[in-house]
Amino acid sequence: MTQIRSLFATRLYRAGLDAFGDAIDPAELAASCYSIAEDDEAGQTWCEENGYPGYTSYASLTDLPWRFPIFAQVVAALDKHVAAFAEDLEFDLGDTPLRLEDIWINVLPEGGSHASHIHPHSVISGTTYVAMPDGTSALKLEDPRLPMMMAAPPRRKGCRDELRSFVYEAPKVGDVLLWESWLRHEVPMNMAEDERISVSFNYAWR
Repeated sequence: MTQIRSLFATRLYRAGLDAFGDAIDPAELAASCYSIAEDDEAGQTWCEENGYPGYTSYASLTDLPWRFPIFAQVVAALDKHVAAFAEDLEFDLGDTPLRLEDIWINVLPEGGSHASHIHPHSVISGTTYVAMPDGTSALKLEDPRLPMMMAAPPRRKGCRDELRSFVYEAPKVGDVLLWESWLRHEVPMNMAEDERISVSFNYAWR
């Protein structure tokens, strides 16, 4: 009897930020992102010095939940999503749940992109989406085995998701995407005229 199984699964979690009943006003969240971006001179300087298109608070602010109450609401919602994903992944966390390590804002203008990367020292990483104008970038996820596929032929067009070398996930405003932090990902060039706004985060253990 022939048997073919899928091994070593890479899981991707997607849900609405409000899936657990947390009512978060997307307009207020967008306004807060813009307000922070406008006032964060250190972040603006870092973006300019490092050639980062648009704005990110990644290198400048570590206290978003304290600075704006709506970010405390976002974190409370994310805690539930991360706990649900950790359960799906069957992590044995004992009495120590995953905890928020950092959270930051990304404002990507037309023509901006974010190169392929991973999030070292974290367990689960993710993003919730605040503004996704028509034509803006999907999240591009890379098969972690890709460097080992040196002699593999290309896959057929339309092959199953679990066999693709790259998967493009197009979230909507209010969606949360979660993945394990070792999964390489990128944001291709924003082809929309309007800004793409997201809030990204890492969760760690111990």
